[in-house]
Amino acid sequence: MNSASHDPASPPPPAPLGARRPGDSITTMTEYVLPTHANALGTIFGGQVLAWIDLCAAICAQRHTGRTVITAGIDDLSFDRSILVGQVVRLRAQVTATFRTSLEILVTVHGEDATRGDVWPTVTAFVTFVAVDASMRPAQVPPLLVESPEERALAEAAAERRQRRLARRGRPERSA
Repeated sequence: MNSASHDPASPPPPAPLGARRPGDSITTMTEYVLPTHANALGTIFGGQVLAWIDLCAAICAQRHTGRTVITAGIDDLSFDRSILVGQVVRLRAQVTATFRTSLEILVTVHGEDATRGDVWPTVTAFVTFVAVDASMRPAQVPPLLVESPEERALAEAAAERRQRRLARRGRPERSA
C-alpha cells in the first residue's frame, strides 16, 4: 500500500530498513527564563536562545542518526518578539532533510506567558549537523522517510539551502 492511499486510522506502514521518519526524532524542550538568562532590559539574551536551539537540535539529530553530531552551521536568525524574565521558552526540533553525512534540523521557538496562556513565535532556525564516528570522521546518516506534502516541501527547501551553503563555501555539491 502506498502512502497516498494509506488509511490514517491505521498505523503507518513500516519504514524501509534504515530509513527514519521525521516524527521518530522530534525533540521538545521547555525552559524558564531566569534573570541569569536576561539582559539589562529583562529580555532573554539572543545567545541563550541560540544555545538552547543548538542543544534541542543536537538531541534531535542524535536521535535520528544514532551517532554523535557536530554543529556545522545555523542559517539566518531573526527574532520576532522578545521573551521576558519569568516567561517560558518552548522549543521544537524536527529533521527536515538528510544528506550523505549531514542533516538539517528545523527548530521553532515560541515564548509563553504561562499565567495568561499567551503563546507567540520568537525565532525559527535551520541547524546543520555532521554525524561522526568514534574517530571523529564524518559518518553516513540514515535516510529520512518523507511522506506528507509538508515533509516533502521541507526536504526540498532544505536541499536548496544546502546548495546555497555549499556555493558560499565554494564547494560543489556531492551526490547523496
